[in-house]
Amino acid sequence: MVCEWAFSLPRDLCGLKSRQINHLTSASLVKNIISPPVREAAASGRGASVTANASPSASPLAARVTLLGVTEDYAGQRLDNFLMRELKGVPKTHVYRIIRSGEVRVNKGRAQADTRLESGDVVRLPPVRTSERAEQKAQAMAHMAQVVARHGATSTVGGYAPAAEFPILFEDDFVLVIDKPAGVAVHGGSGVSFGVIEQLRMARPEADFLELVHRLDRETSGILLIAKRRMALKLLQEQFRERETDKVYLALVKGDWAPNKRVIDKALHKYLIDNGERRVKIVPNEHPDAMRSVTLVKVKTQIPANAGLPNTPFTLLEVTIKTGRTHQIRVHLAGEGHPIAGDDKYGDFELNKALQKTLAGQASLKRMFLHAWSLKFNHPKLRKVIHLQAALPDELQQFLPHRVEIATLQPSHAG
Repeated sequence: MVCEWAFSLPRDLCGLKSRQINHLTSASLVKNIISPPVREAAASGRGASVTANASPSASPLAARVTLLGVTEDYAGQRLDNFLMRELKGVPKTHVYRIIRSGEVRVNKGRAQADTRLESGDVVRLPPVRTSERAEQKAQAMAHMAQVVARHGATSTVGGYAPAAEFPILFEDDFVLVIDKPAGVAVHGGSGVSFGVIEQLRMARPEADFLELVHRLDRETSGILLIAKRRMALKLLQEQFRERETDKVYLALVKGDWAPNKRVIDKALHKYLIDNGERRVKIVPNEHPDAMRSVTLVKVKTQIPANAGLPNTPFTLLEVTIKTGRTHQIRVHLAGEGHPIAGDDKYGDFELNKALQKTLAGQASLKRMFLHAWSLKFNHPKLRKVIHLQAALPDELQQFLPHRVEIATLQPSHAG
């Protein structure tokens, strides 16, 4: 029996081009079944599939041909990566074999593994068998992930991160902007089991796509931009590469910064120390691994020495980076003889120890004083400027001798 969706495609099926709709509705595919979940997927903007010669009672191992519509979210993705996502449990070697053999088609034609897909393309998948064991494992993992997320587990056994949300500065269907606290990594990696992005994914199991647009050091607080659609990720990362964004940090440095010192243009080089941790240093421009790095600095306020540290004045700076190098702000400021207060990698270690103590009634500083304060970017869908600010955290604000007035803007949309 053919279901009621067999003879007409949903109007919103992936925004397919007319010639592609004709292909899907050709006589040879009249018996295609489009299930209710697929209609829901199309309506929500996810990839929709059409399965040929299948029945509701068919075994998951049964051979079938599937047509996948490429949505805007996956436009620009390579064909091989698109298939890896769709064919869970299928060996990578087999994926490349069916591409080379021509069994995978894009808009009825053969395609290469590195073919970039476009929104509205129709990808034909041949009958592919996955092992029952692999399918059961995938289902079990998905179920466990939802259970862990629902209960907010604090254990990372088995690679699960504890579900967590963070203060939201702005959110819509395309982007999420949060105020990241200091001490939390943005993603898991060497020596770090999980980070912000893993925790958000666990807290939002219904989200199809959550990816970091850029990164912040673990010790840095402030604005962090996350894409909720693949097309948003591509467009936002392109803005960062082309330096079309405006990102400003607040940094408290040791000493009196000269107001006329506004530009630092010094090349940086990444290297590893004995324990395997990465570090960055300033190198001559002619160094073979030199990466040009430009930082703009503006004095916000001078802070005179106090009773607790009578010989150490500080300066609060507004810092804008024109190149997004690892540890760029920290290394550039330290290279000028003004390390960031509390920086445990490039700072004044003796000063840091003193700052952690409460001296002569002065508040202590137990973290690095670096905060991603302001971000301006073009919305990937609305094409309007979004300007956001994250207020200085209390643990930094209370360290200052008087409250620095930093206006907190409401999310602004400039034409």
